[in-house]
Amino acid sequence: MRNSWSVAMVAAAILILLVSVFSLHRTVSAGPAQRKAVVVELFTSEGCSSCPPADHLLGRLRATAQTVGAEVIPLGFHVDYWDSLGWHDRFSSAAFTRRQEKYAARFRLGGPYTPQMVVDGGQEFIGSDGHQAQAAIARAAARPEQADVQLQWKAAGRLAVRVKAVAPGLESDVMLAITEDNLSTSVGAGENNGHVLHHSAVVREFRRLGRLKDGILEAETSIAADPAWKPDNLRVVVFVQPASEEAVAGAASLPWTSGAGNR
Repeated sequence: MRNSWSVAMVAAAILILLVSVFSLHRTVSAGPAQRKAVVVELFTSEGCSSCPPADHLLGRLRATAQTVGAEVIPLGFHVDYWDSLGWHDRFSSAAFTRRQEKYAARFRLGGPYTPQMVVDGGQEFIGSDGHQAQAAIARAAARPEQADVQLQWKAAGRLAVRVKAVAPGLESDVMLAITEDNLSTSVGAGENNGHVLHHSAVVREFRRLGRLKDGILEAETSIAADPAWKPDNLRVVVFVQPASEEAVAGAASLPWTSGAGNR
């Protein structure tokens, strides 16, 4: 009888241990998901002679997803403060310069410079530094995502956006960008005079969609592509970021041609 009782006690103890281990595994597995996307911004200009290597690097970064396990979303912002120095960059915008100036203030820099790369709004460095870029992307990819971004084409030029934050109190803007790949320019003046420059992920349109309310945003927005843009080279990007240009909370992208009628 004593042996039977001992065996029963041992079996019960093993059962309790297995249940505890299983419960712990479930608890760990239910934790925050790893980042699904990392936003990489490059502030550049066709008038800057040190920018072409950074432009080339930006074009290669999507392949980084294979090593870091996250989608890499590049954004090429062409600033306008080089435009008065011999060559006008046709992709430049004062709005992009203002965005970079906010980063300069946040990172306590003396002012904006080119080429500058900013990874997920959390780290900045010289935009042609491939080692820094790879390391910063890997760190950003390992951080838990703070907002889930879902995109879906509802019709031609009609995009549905749904954002849900992990913490309902997250106060952030939801930004939309349209980018174009495979662009080139024959530069006729300035520091890059006589060179043909190649660009990827050039930001063609950039605007605020709205702001999270109780950690959620659900909206449909109309997007009209310029006839001069090539649909096969376009992507739509949506990301979540506080107005103070702090770390990106979440992001997603879609090819333009994945929407019915967007060709």
